[in-house]
Amino acid sequence: MQKYFKISTFYLILGLALGVFYREYTKINNFTGITTLSTTHTHVLMLGFIFFIIVLLLEKNFNISSIKSFKSWLITYNIGFIYFIATLVFRGILQVNNSDFAMFNHISGLGHTILGVSLCWFSVIVNKALKH
Repeated sequence: MQKYFKISTFYLILGLALGVFYREYTKINNFTGITTLSTTHTHVLMLGFIFFIIVLLLEKNFNISSIKSFKSWLITYNIGFIYFIATLVFRGILQVNNSDFAMFNHISGLGHTILGVSLCWFSVIVNKALKH
């Protein structure tokens, strides 16, 4: 369970740091428009910090890590989530700098897909744990 607490704490620190980055980066660049940087810290806090607190509670009550595919899910989710957050930050920086990258929608779509599949996979894992 300590592992999930550490992962959760990592995402808490990352989420707070991204909030500061958003505020300072837009201030330095005199940017007042809309950017995805404004939502990155919320995504990290909810899908990282809060989500892994829930994973910790599910582990404590239902031992979800005993499900065969849990370790693979954990790795896949974290890779997909970090990739997803990186694309949000990159898109936000491009928006603040008024730049464009034509292929970026396809690149960022991969992160969303991995994250979406991982969340569905997590539901399957929790369902299996509840049946045991």
